[in-house]
Parts: sequence; structure tokens; C-alpha cells
Amino acid sequence: MKTLTHRSPPTDQAPGARRLGLPWPAGAMCTDGALQLGGVDVAELVERYGTPIYVLDENEFRARARRYRQLFPQARIHYAAKAFLCREVARWAQSEGLGIDVCSLGELTVALAAGIAPGDLILHGNAKSPEELAEAVRVGVGRIVLDDLSEVQRIAALVPRNQQQAVLIRVVPGVSAGAHAAVRTGVQAAQFGLSTHDGSAEEAVRRVLEQPRLLLAGLHCHLGSQITGVTPYLQAIDELTRVLAVLRDRHAVHLPELNIGGGHAVAYRRDDPELDLDRFARSVPQRLAQRCEQFGLPVPQLVLEPGRAIAGPSAIAVYRVLAVKIRKGGRRFAAVDGGMSDNPRPALYGVRYTVRHLGRSDSGNLLPTAVVGRHCETGDVINDRANLPADLHPGDLLSTPVAGAYHRSMASTYNLVGRPPVIAVRDGAHRVLIRRETVADLLAQDED
Repeated sequence: MKTLTHRSPPTDQAPGARRLGLPWPAGAMCTDGALQLGGVDVAELVERYGTPIYVLDENEFRARARRYRQLFPQARIHYAAKAFLCREVARWAQSEGLGIDVCSLGELTVALAAGIAPGDLILHGNAKSPEELAEAVRVGVGRIVLDDLSEVQRIAALVPRNQQQAVLIRVVPGVSAGAHAAVRTGVQAAQFGLSTHDGSAEEAVRRVLEQPRLLLAGLHCHLGSQITGVTPYLQAIDELTRVLAVLRDRHAVHLPELNIGGGHAVAYRRDDPELDLDRFARSVPQRLAQRCEQFGLPVPQLVLEPGRAIAGPSAIAVYRVLAVKIRKGGRRFAAVDGGMSDNPRPALYGVRYTVRHLGRSDSGNLLPTAVVGRHCETGDVINDRANLPADLHPGDLLSTPVAGAYHRSMASTYNLVGRPPVIAVRDGAHRVLIRRETVADLLAQDED
């Protein structure tokens, strides 16, 4: 890691230092309003790299990945790369014993460039391109998740003679779960997977079993995102084990894997509910064993795909205030130099983020403030009622936690604003994982 020009004293020894607690990373410390993450002064990073900026705590990411390994020693854990992926993050996940779940040629290529073994990859996608499937088969990814009946023949035709490609069949168990309708992917009306109720999932099994170049490794499902309770997963286990029993009885096949995806909720604000992972780790394997015993099935290996729950709380975003505006009725707005181009989640799902002022204590005179982005959209709102200093002014720094998932990965160049850099911090040092996208980068793509 490159070190800062000025190394801050260890934050746990700095006079007056205190941990911020949820929803901030465990290593986030505050001293007289200044914020340190991973032992690095965030204001120093801003001075060096500008704003907006994502700051990713490597120790937090690793600790969260490690916790999954510890709670599920018999399961396979694959980090869901769609939350956020770069080569270094892929290596962190791998070194903590996780595989990688990818869903595009780009994610596949980055994972391979990071040195991830193809056998440790799972390829998803409800509409995979011919190029994506061809590359996945060519390199020998561990599993391809079939999302449509047409993919059976398409994949089989790509596999060389005397070889096999392992596949999973994504089934829709008819369980509604997730914080927003747009992210509930386990319902029958969604565009994903094959239904367990209309015969399409069983038909996919039949077709795969007829293809000597395909190996049916198991079933897959994904219920949605930001799921706070264990019950939907238990309902999915009930339905999936019923299907496993049907497949045994009708096709004389025992499937060795059951992948129940991810979607584990994290807290974006202090009082937000999140998934009780300890309870999840107790209840899900127990329910799977009970249902398998009931149906006389061997217990398949459980596979999980957490993404947001690992990456999300591991990073923060930092913005600079560009304008403070007072409107009729006294409503105050703070417009920052980022917004929906670097975090589209508020506009897409109505999510509101914790906002903290950097550089001053939060115990002074505070006023409710709508923190908004720079873009030409009324919906570009980060928090419509944040408590911020009464004397807030342009140039001040604001930070939001839980910026590690679906921020950089869903960022755009709307209004031709370049995407922010990702800076990793650990033990008082930092390194650039992804540099800032510049106007020159944008212009280089413009064919004159």
C-alpha cells in the first residue's frame, strides 16, 4: 500500500477518539469532528484525491467475508461481484476463502485478471450474450446458472466433445422478499429463472439430463435484496427441497448443491433493520436438514452469494458542499458535487442515507437540511432531512456510510460527470484501487 504523506496517529490512541458505530464501518473513528477510517484521516484523502470519493476499509471487507466463512464452515460462499468488483477486491475475497459470482463478461474478465481460478466462479444472468457464454465455457467456470430453457442447448453446443460444463438451474420459488418491489426477484411475475409451479423448472432438468456435455450440479434461487428476516429463506428451503424430492422421484436424480443466493439486508441508518446473520446461520442449515430428512433426501451442500452484506458497510462516500440554499418556508438545501451519478439508489429505490459533516463536532446547533445532488433531477436526493450545522457553507465536507455496494458498480457518467475514485485504507495506509474518471477519459470515447 502507498502511504500518506502524513501518517495520522493510531486512532485508538488519539485523545477524544470515539467509534461512530452503525451504520459506519467498525474502524470509523471521530475526533473533534474529524473522521478517520482504517487509521487514515479522510480529510487528507480528500485533499489529495478530491471529491466525490469512495473510501473502502479493507479490514472491514475482510472481516465481513471471514464471518461468513466462520458461520457457514460446511457451505460454499461466493462473493456477489455485482455489488462492487475490481481486481484487488476479488483477491481479498479469494484470500478469505470465497469464490466469486459474476454476471457479465466484464465481471468475468476482471475476476480472471485478478487470478481467480475459473472453477471458483459462478456465471449468472437472465439474458446472457453468446460472447459471455462462449467465454465462460472456454475458460471453464465452475457453474453456469441456467435462467431460461433456451440456454440448455446454447451452452451444450459450446462444450467441446468429451467435456462437461456444470450448470445450476435458477428456479423461482414464489417467495416475495426484499425492501423494494424492484428488487424482489423470487416472485412468479419476475423475469428471472424458471417457475417451480408451471413445469418449466422440471422441463429444464429433463433437458439438461439429456445433454451428455452438461452436468446438473443443483438448483439455484435468489429471492431479492435487502431481506431483513430469515423466514423468506426458510420458505424457499421448503419449496426447493420439495422440488428436489420431485426430481428424485420422477428423474432418479439427487442434486448435490442448493444455492439460495444472497440479499442479506444491512443498515443504512442507525435504526434500520438488518438480517440477523447468526440466526440465519442457525436456522437455514437446520431447516434444510429437517426437510431433507422428511423427504428422505441426502442433504445437499449449501451455497450462499452475499455481496452487499460484505462490501456495502465497508466503504463511505465523501462529497463537498457546492451551495446552501434557503427556499420559501425556510427549507434548507445543501447541494453537493455528486449525487445520482455516483449513487443512483436514492433515485431508484427511495433510499435515504445517513449524512455526517466532516470537520466539526455534531453536538452544535443543527438544522434539518435536504442534501441533494448536482444533477438536473428533482429525485436526486441523498437525504431529505439530515441534521447539519446551522452555519453549513460551500466547501464543507459531508460523508455517507454504506457506500461500498451498488455505488461505484451502478455509477454513470450522467451530465458527463466522471465517476469517483475508490481508495482502499488499512492500518494507517492507503492505495488507489480505481482512479477518478476524467474529462479526458470521457472525450477519448467520443469518436470525432
